[in-house]
Amino acid sequence: EEGEKNHIFPFQNQADAMYNSAHTYELSALAPYAQSLLRSVKPEAEQSYTTARRLLQFLELFYPISAEEIPSNSLVREFIGGSIYKTT
Repeated sequence: EEGEKNHIFPFQNQADAMYNSAHTYELSALAPYAQSLLRSVKPEAEQSYTTARRLLQFLELFYPISAEEIPSNSLVREFIGGSIYKTT
């Protein structure tokens, strides 16, 4: 988030073109991964626990899809594994 704030947003008005790479299925694909992590937040961490519960409620609005349904060339695969793109 800091990188975007410092290096992208200040210059976006100078760009010749902007591309939104978001996919409509992103939250449905990421929900199963996020939900397990959010459920692990302990009530003792009060502020984090409250935020985790709120995010879990939000994610319930999305029908989860399995990783098998996501193409291996999708950018989403960079976050869940199984991408055809190799990084060094």
